Amino acid sequence: MTYRLFEPLHIGTKVLRNRTLRAAAFEGMAPNHRPSPELVAYHRSVSAGKVGMSTVAYAAVEQSGLAFPHQLWLRKEIQKDLQELTHAIKTEGALASIQIGHCGNMANPQVSLGRPLSPSGKFNFYGTSWPRAMDKTDIARVVHSFGDAVKIARDSGFDAVEVHAGHGYLISQFLSPLTNRRTDEFGGSLPNRMRFMRQVISEVRSAAKNDLAVLVKMNLQDGKPGGQTLDEAVEIATCLEQEGADALILSGGFVSAAPMYVMRGEMPLDVMSALIPNPILRMFVRLLGPRLVPPVPFQENYFLHDAQVIRSSVKLPLIYVGGIVSRRCINEVLAAGFEGVAIARALIADPAFVAKLEQEEHATSVCDHCNYCAARIYTTQMACHKRQTPEPPFLSICKKRGYVS
Repeated sequence: MTYRLFEPLHIGTKVLRNRTLRAAAFEGMAPNHRPSPELVAYHRSVSAGKVGMSTVAYAAVEQSGLAFPHQLWLRKEIQKDLQELTHAIKTEGALASIQIGHCGNMANPQVSLGRPLSPSGKFNFYGTSWPRAMDKTDIARVVHSFGDAVKIARDSGFDAVEVHAGHGYLISQFLSPLTNRRTDEFGGSLPNRMRFMRQVISEVRSAAKNDLAVLVKMNLQDGKPGGQTLDEAVEIATCLEQEGADALILSGGFVSAAPMYVMRGEMPLDVMSALIPNPILRMFVRLLGPRLVPPVPFQENYFLHDAQVIRSSVKLPLIYVGGIVSRRCINEVLAAGFEGVAIARALIADPAFVAKLEQEEHATSVCDHCNYCAARIYTTQMACHKRQTPEPPFLSICKKRGYVS
């Protein structure tokens, strides 16, 4: 099966040069909600490293969906900057994709300029905010905003959009019993909880036409008791296939309830808290972080068992993500019947990782899964400690942890 990795991959009307995608790992490189030179340079480097498609991470479809001041917000004012980004990716031979979504109850009122939205208005410990339940007008507006975002993505030169329906973002909040306590047609049974997702995908599919491939990232499980289950994921995947998704990216975890279920390993809370300007919040993270963000053991291909259940239930292309560290891991995934793989941390540690996979039969990522890159993104840009000497105040922390000598 080893040769299949570098065969072309068809997703909708698009053809990737191989079966690898740069997963939509948040870069934190969008000050004032627009692409920075650093964001362009990073995605250019990944494309030059021979990835099949590079996905620009989370872009809010409207201002109410923003959580950070250094997070993308898709709007016409930044279209020229987005065109520079897609040009950089495509010049190096990869296709360009952008992940679109809404933070829902994780939105930051100081950035989104309003009370966060959610299905049910349930208090969110992750954002320490009390959101308001969306009414029918809110729902219709946000659905329409997804369509507008797709049009901007198309006009900016993107080849694909990835709708974020996992990880506890807004669509996932509607799908999950953890956050959806509605008693109207958008809550209760799973078909009702899928109604918002179906409306979004219908709007996205209509706006994309045949110009863009439509991928959807969805949860296999929320990773928290009382959350979305694997059995429900089968129904969700079947629904997405019927609604016309071109491919699914299978992930898991709920940022506000089971964050390390997404990435696995330990979150270095000392790194995370080092740049938090608010002393009260910094102390909160240091004292309660170990209880709110407990570690989950890392293992290679950690979502594969659950993902195989979806593989046996649908026929559309499935992209596997989670715990890919080597050519051997990828071969295992492709042999299990998945069409492609999405890679995150290995491409943060080394943007040329895919090129090495092509050159070396037993290539393995240099990523050590310490999650230093993830701990940074809440306040600054993602970075791997292996690729640069960490700046203060990270340097002393990294020395203590043994990341650097």
